[in-house]
Amino acid sequence: MRTAIQYVGQKRPARRRSLNSLGSAAMMAVAAAGLTFNVAIADSGPVVGTVDGPVRGYSDKGVNIFLGIPYAAPPIGKLRWQPPAAMKRWKGTLDATHFGNTCPQVTELGAFAGPSSTSEDCLYLNVFTTGASKNGKKKPVIVWIHGGGNIDGETNDYDASKLATGGPAGVPTVVVTLNYRLGILGFFSHPAINGEGHLWGNYGILDQQAALRWVQRNIAAFGGDPNKVALGGQSAGAVDTGANQVSPFANGLFNRAIYQSSPGFFSTLPSASDALAKGNKFATDAGCSGSNSDAASCLRKLSVARILQLQGTPNADGPYTAGAFVDGTVIPLTPEQAFTSGKFNKMPVIGGAVKDELTFTTGITEYFSGPPQAPMTADQYAAAVTGPAAAQYPLSSFGGDTMLAYERYLTDPNKCRELHVVRLWAPQVPTYAYDFTYQNAPYYFPKMPGFSPLAAHTIDIQFLFANWHGGNLGVNIDQSSGQPRELNGQETKLSDQLVAAWTNFADKGNPNGSGNSPWPRFGNGKGAKYFVQDIPLSTTSIANFRNEYKCDFWDTQLTY
Repeated sequence: MRTAIQYVGQKRPARRRSLNSLGSAAMMAVAAAGLTFNVAIADSGPVVGTVDGPVRGYSDKGVNIFLGIPYAAPPIGKLRWQPPAAMKRWKGTLDATHFGNTCPQVTELGAFAGPSSTSEDCLYLNVFTTGASKNGKKKPVIVWIHGGGNIDGETNDYDASKLATGGPAGVPTVVVTLNYRLGILGFFSHPAINGEGHLWGNYGILDQQAALRWVQRNIAAFGGDPNKVALGGQSAGAVDTGANQVSPFANGLFNRAIYQSSPGFFSTLPSASDALAKGNKFATDAGCSGSNSDAASCLRKLSVARILQLQGTPNADGPYTAGAFVDGTVIPLTPEQAFTSGKFNKMPVIGGAVKDELTFTTGITEYFSGPPQAPMTADQYAAAVTGPAAAQYPLSSFGGDTMLAYERYLTDPNKCRELHVVRLWAPQVPTYAYDFTYQNAPYYFPKMPGFSPLAAHTIDIQFLFANWHGGNLGVNIDQSSGQPRELNGQETKLSDQLVAAWTNFADKGNPNGSGNSPWPRFGNGKGAKYFVQDIPLSTTSIANFRNEYKCDFWDTQLTY
């Protein structure tokens, strides 16, 4: 699914400079350049030694936060469309009090992402931790991949402080968030590049694996246990979690997997031939056609702005991006092949999605329809929903509400794909399936005629990452009043429950910590149940899930 994410509004500085190497003249130059430099934090923040050198972060409400730590060399110049290269050890102590650069992107999808970025120097990660345990026991680790359809997104709006503490009922956890190459710069196939003798194509996935190797080398210094690493993500982050789970190059780098919206999106990936066709078309249109070294040189000399100009617009992605694809090496098999043959990195798995995934898409469509903004018309609905589906989703069944009817038509097949993948996992690994059905949380798109977010794609992120609100234009508002608000008391309790589940899973491979309640392990037989994330929590049978999302119908329409 093509999605995008957020920018929190902080200034994105140039590459970090070592605090200990900055004299007064250099500090004045930094100030003149407009970069933030907090002397109090620099003098008093926590310092942790990494294999590349020490980093100094800051503390906030009991959480030590380290931002903008480079985990690989900047992929610029000859390193564009190369596997991530190792960092050189820095001198002095690195200032880790500000986010690093966002990876190049142009598509913002309204309030969901942005602003655009043209800096290729963007391979940075962030660490949230409560520090070393008093008893010396290492904490579990969550490595989180942001969403954005592999075309946009960044870490800046992901405050992992609550996950780091475990909340009132969970387990203190070290959380790592990361930026990775996106769009054409992150997922690209062209014969002139592919023939250079290095791993090719899924550069964004290789970046994530470089970050996972960084975790293995360094996370113990932050209080984390490298033997308890949960890799997870939402939307494209869930797809990439799956890509890493089937990649032999990620074997041993993590041992729990979290698919948040959703296993269904990972169920189908583009082929190598599809990605190659798109890459060849891009090169031709960019004036770099051919399959020799001259073409590779031409492609690497393209400015980022030119690449993004061809890649898409703030409204939409263009025709050249493949996202994660089955290249045959980094991602050797399709998800179906991997999960049916058992050729994947086996570990406990959480997988699920929200009830109304594609109000996200209908909301974006209406957002760009104006001003003034207008919902889908009945004629537009009739033109979009045809064939056998038209009989399953008549407008009369939805009180004439075109937006609600169209959202269900778009969402239900993905929910059925999700169930299909979960059923492939269950006989092989401990599997925990969920359905997030709470429909009244605040959402970051403005109130628009005829539009109701309900349980929209991305709306559940704020329950794990406090106050997550999309891009720099996103403001979380009450769905009824249209006025800004944060989570209320009942919603905060649900957040506490989900934070406990995610951190317990990182610790034990079981979201309950131990036992089979309140979140039952997904069984292999007819008694299998989904965990329902709502107020209050509950469970539902597979029969109810299939009926809710019309899986009897979609099983006849989909190719799994």
